[in-house]
Amino acid sequence: MKAFLTIFLTVFFAELGDKTQLATMLFAADGQASRLTVFLGASAALVASAAIAVMLGAAAERYLTFLPLKLIAGIGFAAIGAYLVYEHFSATA
Repeated sequence: MKAFLTIFLTVFFAELGDKTQLATMLFAADGQASRLTVFLGASAALVASAAIAVMLGAAAERYLTFLPLKLIAGIGFAAIGAYLVYEHFSATA
């Protein structure tokens, strides 16, 4: 249960305010589809993308055991963050 809650809270807070949530909100506000249809479509898309992530993670664990995956992921996130900071300051200069 602890792992479930950790994963749930991490993904939940990561998704708050991101483009997926904003797109879902816009679909719901548009009124062309029922709110239930928007909810079911968005939920199915999130489940499908999570399934792909789990499959890729399992494959990475199996075939990349010699690499520290958490380190690689951390470096990747740090690189993206550094790039975004650089872009911010280069655009305002």
